Amino acid sequence: MASPIEQFQIKPIIPAINFTNSSLFMVGAVAVIVGGLLLATRKRAVVPGRAQSVAEVLHDFVAGTLRDAAGVEGMKFFPLVFSLFMFVLTANLLGMIPGFYTVTSQVIVTFSLAILVIGTVVVYGFVKHGTHFLGLFVPSGVPAWLLPFIVVIELISFLSRPISLSLRLFANMLAGHIALKVFAGFVVALLGAGGMISILAPLPLLMAVALMALEFLVAALQAYVFTVLTCIYLNDALHPGH
Repeated sequence: MASPIEQFQIKPIIPAINFTNSSLFMVGAVAVIVGGLLLATRKRAVVPGRAQSVAEVLHDFVAGTLRDAAGVEGMKFFPLVFSLFMFVLTANLLGMIPGFYTVTSQVIVTFSLAILVIGTVVVYGFVKHGTHFLGLFVPSGVPAWLLPFIVVIELISFLSRPISLSLRLFANMLAGHIALKVFAGFVVALLGAGGMISILAPLPLLMAVALMALEFLVAALQAYVFTVLTCIYLNDALHPGH
């Protein structure tokens, strides 16, 4: 039985420019997003069709999430948040297709997205608020003797954000795909064993089907969680005071 980790191996496609299977599916995810949105909105009908309705629902969903977390002022970050949501969602769903590569199962990809978010928070925070942005690490109402400890804790918490944001997405996609591969391997092994043992093959098959349905839910849920946390962090850049 093939190793369940084999599906996550990065393989070169064009070695001269270091273009790998991961690069291919990242480009593919972007192409699907851009092509799908252009196709869905090409008519811009007053009474939308199915494709345009889906595009509008996605737009309104992300816009509502951003407004709830960061207020109307946060809408200036809508292009960034919408792009991140669509990329993570599309990459997750493409990874569910047998034989396709799951880009978000690579921690370097998810960490890069997280660094983009935190970098935007830091840069915008200092540009907009100057040194007042450091108020993010100084909660109000804290006694002076306790303040140094609280500042250190707040700073560590802030620096851990890209780690937690990236690991949450990476770990969920990695674990789900490994579980699917393991149960699929059990089905093949039991069928190949023959005899009475092959009768047990439907059991891991049923589990694999259930895991597949759960994994589709996780793929959408992780895109939502990544988006919500991004909106919350961007709110800190807009309103750094506690």
